[in-house]
Parts: sequence; C-alpha cells; structure tokens
Amino acid sequence: MKNVINILAIAILLICGCRSQQESSFRSGFDFSTVHKVAIVSVEGAVASEVAKDEIADFFAIELLEHGYAPMGRAQVRASLAEKESENKITDLTTPEGAVAAGLLLNVPAVLTVRIPHFGEEISFTATMIDVDDGSILWLANGTGKESGGFFSSFGSKSGSKDDSLLGPIMGDVMGASSDPLTPQEAERAQRIARKMCRSLPNNQLKAAPEW
Repeated sequence: MKNVINILAIAILLICGCRSQQESSFRSGFDFSTVHKVAIVSVEGAVASEVAKDEIADFFAIELLEHGYAPMGRAQVRASLAEKESENKITDLTTPEGAVAAGLLLNVPAVLTVRIPHFGEEISFTATMIDVDDGSILWLANGTGKESGGFFSSFGSKSGSKDDSLLGPIMGDVMGASSDPLTPQEAERAQRIARKMCRSLPNNQLKAAPEW
C-alpha cells in the first residue's frame, strides 16, 4: 500500500507539478552547417545574479553542443570582449545591433541572446540566434514553465531559512543577489525549459567543429 501511495504522489507531481509551453521557428532553407561557432553574448532579464546567468547560459551551451555547434559561453564572451573593446565599446549586448557588434569582435558567424521575462513561480526564456553577417534572425524560441497552483513557489527563494521561503511569491520575478547560484530546483526547471526550446534548433551537419 505504501508503494502505491508513493507512485501516486510521484504521478501527481509529474502531471500537476509543472506546466510548460514552447514555441519556436527557424529560417527555412538556411545552411546551418555554416554556423560552426555560436557565442552566447547576452543573458538578461528577471535574474540579477551573474552566477545564475552563467548557469542558464551553460544550459543553452549544452544544447548547442548536442546539435553540433561549438558554443562560446557567456563568461568566455565577457572575458574576450573585455580584451577587444578598448577601441570599440559595446554599450548594450541585449540589442540586435549590440549582439552583432559583439559577434564581429569575437569573429563568430552567429550569436545567441537569452531574455528572461519571468523567473519565479513561472520561468520563461526567449532565445534568439542572430546571423552576424547581416543581423537577421536564424532561430527564435520561447519557453515557459509554471508550477501549478504555486505548489513549488517557495523553491524560488534564495534564503537559507524556512520562514524566509515565504518571500518567494511576494518578491515576484526578481531573483538573486549578484553572486547567488540557482537552487537545484531552479536549475532543474530552467534546464528542462532550455532543452525543450532547443528541440527545434536545426542540427549543424559538420562532423567536427573547428578549434577556437
């Protein structure tokens, strides 16, 4: 009887625990084998923590690798741009123009930007792959995951105490101090959303990506 109850509890969590939705599109007819490198230049929105942003960027880097691309992570991008921006300062990597300018400095054919409209009970991402050559969009995807009924809303808290976890729903979508990593629950949800978003990403057909 105990095993039956455990199985039912797990089933309820899987069915009711998280609702997700994804939408995506890519440029038809484009030869994605020419996009051997992709630099993740921007992860911005409802996450204040730079550490957490790097973690989210890594989730998308994993999916890029799975699809045959050679990703350049957000931390590596920041370091490279810091060395190359002495004469050409880029003010805003979140704009298409800024992202393309960064791609030109980094000498990559495409860049990826990730916007985070919500990060709380609901987590949502918008990922855009941009052709550095002409600034056009190659791939665009939206993904959202929401815990049903707020059942897991306290998992979004960055506090160490149980009482402070009640602040999660109150504080809304602004998450984390500058050095806070994602909680294990947040990381699992974020990676799951990124993985589903990237299912539509066309595979790079090159057998081996060139070295950096």
